[in-house]
Amino acid sequence: MLEHRFGMDEVVTKLTILRDEFTHLHDYNPIESVSSRLKTPESLVEKLRRKGLDPEDGPSFDEIRARVTDIAGVRVVCSFASDVYRVFDLLTEQEDVRTVQVRDYIKEPKPNGYRSLHALVEVPVFLSGGAVPVVVEVQLRTVAMDFWASLEHKIYYKYRREVPAELLAGLHEAAETAYQLDTRMEGLHQEVRGLDPLAPDLVAGLRGHAGPDPGLLDVLRRLGTPELDGEPGPQAPV
Repeated sequence: MLEHRFGMDEVVTKLTILRDEFTHLHDYNPIESVSSRLKTPESLVEKLRRKGLDPEDGPSFDEIRARVTDIAGVRVVCSFASDVYRVFDLLTEQEDVRTVQVRDYIKEPKPNGYRSLHALVEVPVFLSGGAVPVVVEVQLRTVAMDFWASLEHKIYYKYRREVPAELLAGLHEAAETAYQLDTRMEGLHQEVRGLDPLAPDLVAGLRGHAGPDPGLLDVLRRLGTPELDGEPGPQAPV
């Protein structure tokens, strides 16, 4: 468990470095949040039993690692689906990260509508006796996907996995709605980031307006409108 916690911390550190770099050196940060969790011994025993491996039979650590690959888990929430793949590439292209397995539930959702990108990555943990390779599960999803998954988990927990059919249908419909929202918001995001500065005659018209709405001017500045009121407007990240 300690080795897996160290491996989990390694992955979190890599993602935190990427997030801080985007925050301070670029105009857009694709990472909304990074969280992690380590299975408790009780949940590990329960999962071993579900996989047909009785802990009382004394399985080896190698057997446990082979059967349970999500002992250490890291969740990355991104703004948009394209950001999910971008962050995944940035993480797995690092020299000391080996990709073990990838399951793309964004392109091929689960039957219940679940969407997320799951990756098993192996990172070296340097202990006093040398380097130990540790497998960590990384889940990458959008804000909308994360919201849906959280709600789905609460419903399954409440009904102890015996969810009524009408609720399952509603969950699937909500998953489709969340995906459509993701797609629409990303389209708007790309459109706004690709906007050209406003035409000079429109800017002049705004300057000459008797009482321009302050809120409108602020929005125009954030969208990159040049030299309103004689000063360059800040190019705020969208």
